[in-house]
Amino acid sequence: MRVIVTLAALGSVLSVAACSPPVPDSAAGVGLDGDPFAPPPAVGTTINGDALVPPAAISSESLELRNEPVPNAPRSPARSTTASSSAAVGYGSSTTAANIAAETQAALRAAGSNSGQAPVEASPANPAPALIGNPGISDENSFDAVASRQTIESDAARLANQRSQYQQVEPTALPSQAGSRDPNIVQYALSTSHPRGTKLYSRAGINLRARSARNCAGFLSPDLAQIAFLDAGGPKRDRQALDPDGDGYACGWDPQPYRRAVQGNS
Repeated sequence: MRVIVTLAALGSVLSVAACSPPVPDSAAGVGLDGDPFAPPPAVGTTINGDALVPPAAISSESLELRNEPVPNAPRSPARSTTASSSAAVGYGSSTTAANIAAETQAALRAAGSNSGQAPVEASPANPAPALIGNPGISDENSFDAVASRQTIESDAARLANQRSQYQQVEPTALPSQAGSRDPNIVQYALSTSHPRGTKLYSRAGINLRARSARNCAGFLSPDLAQIAFLDAGGPKRDRQALDPDGDGYACGWDPQPYRRAVQGNS
């Protein structure tokens, strides 16, 4: 009975081992196909083995950068030498430096051909570049140029001609302002002498103070209120109640500044 159970268990182990995938050798492909604990080969011995990276995993771009032929690659159309020179060589190689220098020289020659002047080579051994145009002073400010055209006698004749054409205009009186329809509050201030608050004209009406405050609020300044007051028949008549105390001055207008200005100038 024990023999049958043992054979059954052994068959189960063999079936599981047959179904499980094989475990790859970690040393495969690196020259250690034998015993991994064996001593290293002698110096000069050639080690054969599979490549670490299969050829199918290397892209064509990597081969192009190393300037190596791409296997089974279609032949591409011809490209310009300048455009493909940088991509066809490895980074940092002498060919790359030569191509960059050639492209730089070509760009400098193209830039120089546009302006008609060759680029200036910065070197202490080179002579100073020639200046284009006239870097000196203008012809009018050059003493030699002016002296070749003018003399002391010609300057004296030109000065005498200018003095003969000189005319002195005498000042005239300012024209009087005409056609103004607004009353002249300066003239009105100088024509009066009584201070504010002196009643000279009679005023009749109801709530004159309240009407005056409401109507005076519609003017931007006392001067404008005084002009409107005189234009409406003031100081004798006050239809808008701008002068409730009857002194002839609307909305607190003060003639004293105009009077003091005339007294200060006299």
